[in-house]
Amino acid sequence: MKKSESIVAELTRGAAEVIQTEQLIERLDLDRPLRVKVGFDPTAPDLHLGHTVILNAMRRFQAAGHQVIFLIGDFTGKIGDPTGKNVTRKPLTDEQIASNAETYAEQVFKVLDRDQTEIRFNSEWFGQMNSADMIKLAARHTVARMLERDDFEQRYQSGQPIAIHEFLYPLVQGYDSVALEADIEMGGTDQKFNLLVGRQLQSQQDQPPQIIITWPLLEGTDGVQKMSKSLDNYIGIDEPPDDMFGKLMSISDELMWRYFELLSFRPTSELEQLKQAVTEGRNPRDVKFELGVELIDRFHGEGVGIKSRDAFIARFSQGQLPEDIPECSLPAPAAGLGVAAAMTQAGLSSSNSEAFRLIKQNCVWIDDVKITDRSHTLPVGFNGIIKVGKRRIARLIIQAEDRAS
Repeated sequence: MKKSESIVAELTRGAAEVIQTEQLIERLDLDRPLRVKVGFDPTAPDLHLGHTVILNAMRRFQAAGHQVIFLIGDFTGKIGDPTGKNVTRKPLTDEQIASNAETYAEQVFKVLDRDQTEIRFNSEWFGQMNSADMIKLAARHTVARMLERDDFEQRYQSGQPIAIHEFLYPLVQGYDSVALEADIEMGGTDQKFNLLVGRQLQSQQDQPPQIIITWPLLEGTDGVQKMSKSLDNYIGIDEPPDDMFGKLMSISDELMWRYFELLSFRPTSELEQLKQAVTEGRNPRDVKFELGVELIDRFHGEGVGIKSRDAFIARFSQGQLPEDIPECSLPAPAAGLGVAAAMTQAGLSSSNSEAFRLIKQNCVWIDDVKITDRSHTLPVGFNGIIKVGKRRIARLIIQAEDRAS
C-alpha cells in the first residue's frame, strides 16, 4: 500500500463511504493543509458518544496537520434540518440556538484541539444576504432533484406536507461549503444528499468540489437503534464517570468492537492485536475495561477512568454480589430481547406487566445502570448482571434463537 493510501485508510477508519477517494489522495499530495468542514446545528444542549464519532474523525485530520472547521449552524438551525423527519421540524429560537451553541463549543474541545480548530457560524454570510440573494441561491436547484431525497419523496407520496423553507436547507448547507472553500465535508450517512449539494454548488462557483466522507450512526447501548436520548440508549459525554463506565460495560461483546473502531484513538494495528488476544482466550470484559478507561479519561480527565474501573470491579467482582448468581441463557431474535420479557423469562418478575411496573418504580438495574425505559432491549450477545430490587439477581446471556427449530 502506498503511503498516501495508508494515510487515507487511517483517516477514514470506520467511514461508511468516501466519495472520490482518488481526489482525496490527490489533495493529500498537494502538501498543504486541507480544509475539513463539519457542520453542527445546535438542536440540543448536550452531546453523547454518537456525536463524537465524527469529532474523532476531525481529530485524526487535525493530528495529520489539516485545518478542521467546526461550523455551528446558527442560521440553518432557524430552518430546521428535515433529514429523516416525516413532519416539518420546528425551528429553534435565537435564544435556544445561542445557548446550545455555547454548550457545544465547551463540549467539543474534550475531543478537538482548541488551538487547531476554526469555529465559524453560518450566519456570518447568510446574515449578509438579502431576499434577492436567497432567490438566486434557490434557482440553482430543481424541485425534481429535491424530491429525490428519500424523506421528501416519502412525505410527498404519503401526502405529508413539505414546507418550502425545508427545500432551502440542503441549499443553505451546501452553500456553507462554498463560503468556506471546503476541501472535505464530513457528516452522517443521513446527510449524504446535503453533502452532494455542496459539491454541486462548488462546481457552479468554479471551486474544486469537496470530497465527501460519511460516517455511520453509532448504535446505542441496546445494540439496535442509533444512539439517542429519546430512546434512552445513549451515553452522554458529561455524565458522571461511574455512570458512563457502567453503561459502556453493558454493551455486548460484539458491539464493543464497533465502539473501538469509531470511538477509540488507538491505531488500527492495536485494535487488531486486541481482537487477536480475545480470539486466543483473553476475557472480552477486560478488553472492554480498556475501552471504558480510554473514554472516561478523555471526557473526565486522565486517571479518572482507572478509578471508575476499580469502582465497577468493587461493586461487581469483589464480594458485593453473591457467589451463586443464577445464570439464564435466553433466546432472542436478531433485534434482541426486551428487558421486561427477559425478566419474566428469567423468573425475576411474574409477568411483563409486573416487569413494567418495576421499571417504572426504578427497581431494575443492569450492570449498575438503572433502567428507566420499559422498551429497553438487550442485544444478542449481551452477558451481564440484572438486579431487580434488593434480592432478585441473575446473570443474563442473550443468545440468537435457533431458527431451524
